[in-house]
Order: sequence, then structure tokens, then C-alpha cells
Amino acid sequence: MTGYVELHCHSCFSLREGASTPLELVLTAKELGYPALALTDHDSLAGAMQFAQAAKAWDIQPITGAEITLSDESHLTLLAETPKGYANLSRLLSRANLHSPRGEPKVDFDWLAEHAQGLIALSGCRQGEVASLVERGEPGAAQKAADRFRAIFGPESFFIELQNNLVYEDQSRNEGLTALAQDLGLGFVATNNVHYHERQRSRLHDLMVAVRHRTTLEEVRPHLRANSEFYLKHSAEMEHLFDGLPEAIANTTRIAERCRGFDLIRDLSYEFPNFESDDGRDADQVLRDVCYQKARDYYTSPLPETVEIRLIKELELIKTSHRAGFFLRLWDLLRYAHERDLPVRGRGSSVGSLVCFFLGLSGIDPMKYDLAVERFLNEARPDSDVPDIDLDFGREARAEMFRHIFEKYGTEHAAQVCTFIEYRYASAIRDVGKALGLPEGEIDKIAKRMHSRFAGRLEDELAAMPEFASRLKFPIWSDFLRLVNQLRGMPRHLSQHSGGVIISTNRMDEQVPIEAAAMDDRFICQWDKDSVADAGFIK
Repeated sequence: MTGYVELHCHSCFSLREGASTPLELVLTAKELGYPALALTDHDSLAGAMQFAQAAKAWDIQPITGAEITLSDESHLTLLAETPKGYANLSRLLSRANLHSPRGEPKVDFDWLAEHAQGLIALSGCRQGEVASLVERGEPGAAQKAADRFRAIFGPESFFIELQNNLVYEDQSRNEGLTALAQDLGLGFVATNNVHYHERQRSRLHDLMVAVRHRTTLEEVRPHLRANSEFYLKHSAEMEHLFDGLPEAIANTTRIAERCRGFDLIRDLSYEFPNFESDDGRDADQVLRDVCYQKARDYYTSPLPETVEIRLIKELELIKTSHRAGFFLRLWDLLRYAHERDLPVRGRGSSVGSLVCFFLGLSGIDPMKYDLAVERFLNEARPDSDVPDIDLDFGREARAEMFRHIFEKYGTEHAAQVCTFIEYRYASAIRDVGKALGLPEGEIDKIAKRMHSRFAGRLEDELAAMPEFASRLKFPIWSDFLRLVNQLRGMPRHLSQHSGGVIISTNRMDEQVPIEAAAMDDRFICQWDKDSVADAGFIK
């Protein structure tokens, strides 16, 4: 692998800071000829799967990582080199979420030693402990801090991070950091602290900072970055910025090669759970026995030939795809609901399954209504799709089922799913308008109009409003239109999904970061629901 690989990159899942989607970053990386790219969102892996899927689709090696915040507010960049490293990163973020105020995760320094295996650490941006000490003119303290990190991660897995964003202090800081690395025998590596895929998106980044501080762009200027250099750069640009330090560029590709040891899509695939019976029967035998007993209760004995043929076919499909445990786990939950007279209704394509009917997962007899099973279980694709089994509970019953699931499987193996609330027109209009300092009454009027389900494009709606049509030619309103359209569709905040639950065979916090929900003591997975909710169970 040659050239330059960006190892410090933020997407819109660095909420109210990253100004590009994972796909935009991947497409730009492809255009620039990157062989690999890392995503290191702030204290989060929320965009990791979306990023990995996009990178794979465009033949770019995805590197999974995060920029964590330590308890002293300093930053550290961590990259997963192996599956163990990913599990450790996920556990670090989980601990930070569970032991910090909501929305302000902090990693205790002492936790790093417990979770260092399989991780490559970069010393961080100018807010990293080592870099900030060098910048403050405290080389002795900086060397001591770097030595602590080297002892935790090992000299081969801790790198001094150099950044040159053409800010006044960058050159002198990099000189001090390079000298420190040489004194300690550590490698150093160049990064650009990317927060948007192209220079033009820096305006949206500044606006997001204003939104985070709940103020206007004018008032938030002291908190903004010094310039617009924090974009995904071509390797030639980075080589020019680090002219005289070719090792800093070469180490980016060396680290990327090492990170081939972990592939999020390959190494975090889910599998259906097993089901242990007390009498030694395997899951397939238990499922067969339950179904035949229910069949004998429902039909006269002997079973109609068409029913037995259909049942044998479905059981064989389930056995071939190793899904018996999945059906039995759901059946076990359903029995708990029935024992407590909790109202439950099954729906979805499971109505085409005789097995689901006998287990009570569907209330429809597919033989009576001549329903095909192929939509539910496809013989041509036995391993490709997750069975579509929906169980609907009322609000009170759902709360009781949640309690049962967490009592039965424990918080190490069960979690509720999160969902990201995205910016729609109305919310984007309000946040952009406030940041630009536009009149509140006018912004409110536009937002209410765009809230209508009959509203068209914002540009067209404003042109149709006499009081605004003439303003579209003014720079501030052109800026308003552009920023609203860029912001729309990006994640705004994290929320708890009303009904999605994951049950994991392995430790949940090694699969995805978790955090304590604000509304109760349950957990929510910090990944978007489309990535995991349909699985129901994960490896």
C-alpha cells in the first residue's frame, strides 16, 4: 500500500461537529485514490457500520476507530487492529457512557491498560495530552505523558500524531512532537483531523458548532476552527504539508495495513442463538417435538398429509439455516407473555409459516388460507434473510416484557435499540436560521410551512411566498438555503427506539457501545436501528 491514508476523520455522527456523511467521505476518498480510510468519530461508533458498508462498496479498506475523550478532557485516537481491539474499544466507550453524565462520555485513564490489546493509539489532535503539553512549552511533562501511553499500548502500537492545518502553532508543535518521538523511540504519523469531505463544507461545520453552543455564528467565533483546512486532502497535499517528514506519511499506510486484521462487516456478523433443553435434545429436535405436539392438538390424528409435508419442509429449511434456536427463543418469550395474560399479536410474513402458527408466533393457519411459506423462508436463500417475525405488545405488556428480557438475559446480553432523529426541513430551518441570526418570526413561519406534508422544495416554497421571493438573491438567504439543504437528513440527536430489543449471545458491550438511557436504567445500543434491529439476536 502506497500514498497517504487518513487515520483521523469525523463524520456527521460526531454530532453537531462532523459536517459530512460517511458516504460523502468514502466517495471523496475514492476520488482521491485512497486505498483505505479510518472513521474516528468523537466518543462514538454510531456511524461505523454505515461507513464500513459504503467503503466496501467502493473498494476502500474501512478502518474502525474513535477519538475518545479522557477524564481530563484530553483526546486520544484509537484504531481497531484486531477483533479483540474492536471489542476493547466498544467496552471503553460503553464504560465511558455508563459512568459519565449523559452525552459527555469520559474514559478514565486507568481503564486504558485493561482494554489496550488489539488497539493502535495515536496521541491525538492539539487537544491530546501530549500535544497540548508540547504546545504549552512543557517538554518534560509531555515526555512523561507519552511514556505512560507507550507503557500501556506498547512501543509498536503508540504513535505520536502530527497535524498541520496551517494554524500558527502547528509547525512549532510538530517540531516538538517529532523530537519527543525520536527521544522515546516512537513512530510518528501525519493526520489532518478531518471534519468534512470538501473545503466548501466548512461553513456547515461552523454552523454546527454554533448549534452546539446554542448561539449564532457571530457569537461563536472564538470556538470555531482557525480556517477551512480540515477537509479530506489529496495525498500530494499531505506530502507537501509534511515535506521533510516522509516517515509521517509512510506510517499512515503501514498502520492501515495492520488494521486489515479487523473487518467490521466480516468480524461482527450475527448468528442465531442456540436453545438448550434440560433433557439433552438439540434445538432442531425440540422445535420438531413442539410443532408436532401442537399439530396433534390442532388437527385430528393422524395429521393430514398436506400438513405433514408442509411441516417437514419448513422444519428442514429451519434446520438447514440453523435457525431453530431463534424460533424457540421467541416461543419462550411468547410463553412468558401468555402465562401472564399479556396481550400479544403476531404479524408480518410469518403468517405464511406453519411452524410460526404452531408456536403461536402467528395467529393465522397458512393451510386454511393457502399461504405460501416462500416469502418467509426461502429455500433458494436459506442463509440470506432474517425471518420476519413481528410480535406486537401493548404499552404495559411491552414494559413487562422488557423487564423479563433484562432479568432473563442480563444487561450484559440484552439492550434496547436506539434510533437517530434526523434533521427534517422544519428542524433544519430553525437551527440554521437561529445560527445565522435571522428573525425568529420569519424563520418560524417558513418552518411551519415546510412542516406540511404538501410542501415541496424549500427554494420553490420561498419563491412562492411574496415576502421572501425577493430576498433569495441576497447572500444571507442563499447561505440559508444551502445550509438547510446540506443539514437535512443528517443525525440531530440520539433517541430510544420504542420497541427494538437486541439479545446477544456474547457480551453486548463488546459488540456495540451501550449507554444508560435517560428515561430508565435499561441500555440502548448506540447504533442506528437499521443496522441491527431486524436481527433480533446477534452473535
